[in-house]
Amino acid sequence: MQTSNSSQDAIPANLSHGSGFDPQHPPDPKLIDTCVHCGFCLSTCPSYRVIGKEMDSPRGRIYLMDAVNEGEIPLSKATVQHFDSCLGCLACVTTCPSGVQYDKLISATRPQVERNYPRNLGDRLYRQLIFSLFPYPNRLRVLLAPLLLYQKTGVQKLVRSTRLLQRFSPRLAAMESILPQISFSSFQDKLPTIIPAQGEKRYRVGMILGCVQRLFFSPVNEATVRVLTANGCEVVIPKTQGCCAALPHHQGQEEQAKALARQMIDSFTDTGVDAVIINAAGCGHTLKEYGHLLQDDPEYRDQAKDFAANVKDAQEFLATVGLTAKLSSLAEKPLTLVYQDACHLLHGQKISIQPRQLLRQIPGVQLREPLDAALCCGSAGVYNMLQPEVADELGKQKVQNLLNTGAELVASANPGCTLQITKHMQQQSSKIAVMHPMELLDYSIRGIQVNVHHK
Repeated sequence: MQTSNSSQDAIPANLSHGSGFDPQHPPDPKLIDTCVHCGFCLSTCPSYRVIGKEMDSPRGRIYLMDAVNEGEIPLSKATVQHFDSCLGCLACVTTCPSGVQYDKLISATRPQVERNYPRNLGDRLYRQLIFSLFPYPNRLRVLLAPLLLYQKTGVQKLVRSTRLLQRFSPRLAAMESILPQISFSSFQDKLPTIIPAQGEKRYRVGMILGCVQRLFFSPVNEATVRVLTANGCEVVIPKTQGCCAALPHHQGQEEQAKALARQMIDSFTDTGVDAVIINAAGCGHTLKEYGHLLQDDPEYRDQAKDFAANVKDAQEFLATVGLTAKLSSLAEKPLTLVYQDACHLLHGQKISIQPRQLLRQIPGVQLREPLDAALCCGSAGVYNMLQPEVADELGKQKVQNLLNTGAELVASANPGCTLQITKHMQQQSSKIAVMHPMELLDYSIRGIQVNVHHK
């Protein structure tokens, strides 16, 4: 198989490792063979659009998977960098005329890389920091007080103005750059275990709080509960729930992801809910994949399938059961919104119409559509912390396209997207707010108007 010069140069140095894929669920050759290398995926692949190399496209990565499967090339630095450059946005799955299941191929490849490729010490330590921290809300909460001091004492302004962190570690600088404003509401879980429906009870639903959402976007969870209860839902929030496993799962941390998935399933056992509601796109996609994630676990396999079948995105659920609460306008004059499609909603869960249907039901809302709506914003879980240069370029493009619509407000249904877009809005000196659709529905139900910066 022909590879780029950079790949050929690196292969001899790495052959001594002799590492390829192990027998535990390598990328399926049958799925690989469905790719006819037509190139339709290239124009929709964000990493290819930015980097411009064949091996940083879905088609190129499938070539590499096949070559590693066949023992033609090892898992070397040259090959792994191309797998790492994938955002996992799944735009190629939507675009592919041959129905190639690239999502299954990349999710099989990532654990193989983590098991069989020896990363350098710096990379290992940085990844360890991410996966020891972000999927554990209680650990993150310990950091809230020092982070609040960091922001309030002016140290953050100093660090950003001098670009000290950027010089020391671009990756740590990328992590710091998306840090949201810490508020005192982040320090506590204010939601009770059971919240009764308002008026006649139509459904009993469970709700997942998330990790980043729970700490940094607690108003979104509170708004989601109010919208659900206002529309006849009794809401159950098990206190034993943890992380949904999305962040480790998307980066091939398989055993950690499985343990978190089991804990989540256990926390909702015997709750008797009609549906399990999630308001974060990336989390929802992983929750719906539990059957696949735990396919080799005889104890949890069937439970995982049942649980996944019961998971519904908040917008998906409300669009299906219908809104019963009265909605009022969000501004005195028509409000122009642009809805930002999160990749794991649009491409992963095939949810695109439902959020727009709900937003259009709010009186006075005018929806505008951005150019390249299906292109990833660059957040992609922890991608913007692992591959900051590519992520920054995508973030700039996304925000420019959103601003070009002339909308007064951005609606985003994923915390990672919200952080990424907010960062690049600020960098472009824009004061346009980014809000979750559940917050907008909550405002509408409660008769609260939004503050928008008119041009």
